[in-house]
Amino acid sequence: MALIVVLAVMSGFHEDLRNKILGVNAHVVVLNYMGGIDTYEEDIRKLKMLPHVTGASPFVLGQVMISRGERAHGVYIRGIDTKYEDETTMLKSKIKVGSFDALNEKNDLPGIILGNELSMILGVYVGDVVNVISPVQEVGPMGMIPRVRKFRVVGIFEVGMYEYDSNLVLVSLESAQEFFRMGSRVTGIELRVDDIYKASEIRDRISEVLGPSYYAKDWMQMNRNLFSALKLEKFAMFIILVLIVLVASFNIVSTLIMNVIEKEREIAILKAMGATNKGIMSIFMLQGIIIGIVGTAIGVAGGVILCYLISNYEIIKLPADVYYLSHLPAKMKVVDVVSVSVAALVVSIIATIYPAYQAAKLNPVEPLRYE
Repeated sequence: MALIVVLAVMSGFHEDLRNKILGVNAHVVVLNYMGGIDTYEEDIRKLKMLPHVTGASPFVLGQVMISRGERAHGVYIRGIDTKYEDETTMLKSKIKVGSFDALNEKNDLPGIILGNELSMILGVYVGDVVNVISPVQEVGPMGMIPRVRKFRVVGIFEVGMYEYDSNLVLVSLESAQEFFRMGSRVTGIELRVDDIYKASEIRDRISEVLGPSYYAKDWMQMNRNLFSALKLEKFAMFIILVLIVLVASFNIVSTLIMNVIEKEREIAILKAMGATNKGIMSIFMLQGIIIGIVGTAIGVAGGVILCYLISNYEIIKLPADVYYLSHLPAKMKVVDVVSVSVAALVVSIIATIYPAYQAAKLNPVEPLRYE
């Protein structure tokens, strides 16, 4: 049960984290060594012709400070084209309040969409005005001054991952290009593929399709440290809990040894009646195997029920700013359940060998001497 629950939680954490990351970010990001892409519409057309590519969209990305009153926070600002963004990310479906398409509306101030955590940090809501301050300074009459522009909040999104909900803001592509003085250039192009594990193949073909000045990063490269750590942690937890199962198997050994001691007279009688060592050994091995099967069945049932409760009722809450997630997820995989069950049964069978061997080599003369 412990193994199944821990592996399900690790798998759930890995999958939930991956889905949230890929819900905000694309599977492949295409960049240019020259610091920007001018012909992005033509490049998008070429990239969409690649196999497995299902969507492409341009973006502008930069670091800024956003403030309102005396409150300020450093964030990443992403300029997006709402016409293409649906093809590459799921940001539109994460809008909690307001409208995604309001970014394109022509009003007195350009629109901006904030993460839910960021809106609480700044104390703003839809309709409020915030200041976006660029770290790149401009020359003014009083010397170097930072670039500042006012934006009106038109929406609030909630991904469920603190990293994005507190450190990401969205504006229209045109507003970002104007703010960063990029003209018609964009930072890069995001790609979405039909199979996330084909992303590396697409990444390797970018320079062939667009030229040597282009390069790409896939989602595994951009989050390699995080996912490698999760994979290692899952393997380490498996090893640790297998050791716990091995310790638990000594209960089977001790139970069978005590049983052999208690049944010495009966074993001697059976041997006197003609029972073979092999037959005696098989009796005690069968007893240990039955204990293992019953224990494994109870453990699997308990693990499955507990995983179901954790997954569907979110009974264990987590601080989102520490663990990225607001609750403990659980994702059971058939291969994990089967491997744990087989490992438990194998350990149970191995644990029966020594007590059964001790019973088989018992000398029937001693127990029956005083009968």
